[in-house]
Amino acid sequence: MIDLRPIVYVVGRILMVLAILMLAPAVIDHRSGLANGSDFLKAAVITGFCGFALSLATVNGLGQGLNARQAYLLTVAIWVLVPLFGALPLIFGAPHLRFIDGYFEAVSGITTTGSTVIFGLDALPPGMNLWRGMLNWLGGLGIAFVAMIFLPVMRVGGMQFFRTEGFDTFGKALPRATDIARQLLAVYFGLTVICGATYAALGMTELDAVVHAMSSIATGGFSPRDSSFNAYAGAGEYAGAFFLVVASLPYIRYVQLVNGQPAALWRDAQVRSYLRIIAISVGILTLWRVASSDMALEPAFREALFNLISILSGTGFFTGSFTSWGGFALVLAFLVGLIGGCSGSSSGALSVFRVQVTGAALLAQIRRIDNPSRISPVKYDGRTVGEDVMGALMLYVTGYLLTMGVMSVAMTLTGVDMLTGLYAIWSSIGNIGYGIGPMMEENGTYRNFPDAAKGIMIVTMLMGRLGLLAMLVIVLPRFWQR
Repeated sequence: MIDLRPIVYVVGRILMVLAILMLAPAVIDHRSGLANGSDFLKAAVITGFCGFALSLATVNGLGQGLNARQAYLLTVAIWVLVPLFGALPLIFGAPHLRFIDGYFEAVSGITTTGSTVIFGLDALPPGMNLWRGMLNWLGGLGIAFVAMIFLPVMRVGGMQFFRTEGFDTFGKALPRATDIARQLLAVYFGLTVICGATYAALGMTELDAVVHAMSSIATGGFSPRDSSFNAYAGAGEYAGAFFLVVASLPYIRYVQLVNGQPAALWRDAQVRSYLRIIAISVGILTLWRVASSDMALEPAFREALFNLISILSGTGFFTGSFTSWGGFALVLAFLVGLIGGCSGSSSGALSVFRVQVTGAALLAQIRRIDNPSRISPVKYDGRTVGEDVMGALMLYVTGYLLTMGVMSVAMTLTGVDMLTGLYAIWSSIGNIGYGIGPMMEENGTYRNFPDAAKGIMIVTMLMGRLGLLAMLVIVLPRFWQR
């Protein structure tokens, strides 16, 4: 049997931290004379009490580390349970959401998806918009830890390939992982401060700068405005695009940068491919918009740059009227959204690494067909990819696409039209946050979706954020019997 005590203890400690963080928006709304201050305080008391009780009840279960099965359960528990408490302020206070809507919003925030059921963000209390940004920021930070430390050991979707970097949290490598986590926190916080200061210098209000900075570095996409980045068109779009790229690169490269290895960033095959994908897709969309409309080159380039980077990085900010650009733009967005950002960052979707290796495997197979006697191993960045990595990676890619298809069909059974349902699942499993389709045209949110459709999206967001297989494996009876 699996010893659940260490898992419950960690979740309890996280809830205690979450309760403390709720005090910041509580103070802001209280000073503004809003009732939301007391609502946040009530949510903080409930969350803190539950966290303290869970930690106290399981403190005797602390051991020397987690095994692989406990790591699976811990990652799933954090992203399933923490949003339950993160939703309490949204339910108790303005906007007074129903449970399903509050949980949807909190899951979307923690998973850094950025989809929302709230219309009228500009009118929300400032503390509530700050809390939404904090959910994004906490989720991005948590995914950074999971992506760098847990997933390589959990062997999710070929991520064990990155175990060679030395990030094994179980056993003797724990001090190394602790050092990396500490440096990562410093880098993550530093990037957020720099991003917020840049946004403020470009004219954003204090609240907008803070929330947009948190969401940008987390590639989360929550904005305190219904119009997202439209209020800051121009220099704001260029700055936003820059920070979204920075946030969707492998976190380990920033740790190495801090440790005096700046060349590691550019030498990363993912980084080079990611930048090429951005350049090619933005160039194509810019030329298409200039050729198919009377739009000038600079605004066409700027809007294409910001929106496609927002989709590639899995952020979800938008400018202009992207969803009305026509079928070509939507198909291009769909394709780049499948790719996503780099593995080892808070970006979602398949990731550049998996797409690169899948492409290399297909090329190797074509070569074998042309010359059956030829030995053509699959290589990535000069290193041969092992059979165990290839097996996990191909299973992940297949499962990802199959899940998209199954969940899209399930959405139509709830009454959502096919186009809206397909893009809703594409957005959820890739943690992208964009809403496209007839049902999104009224207000750009998911508030009018059936509750069953929201439930499907919640499950899909969690599956996409947790590496798909990490969530599926715990439902297998064999997982609990070993």
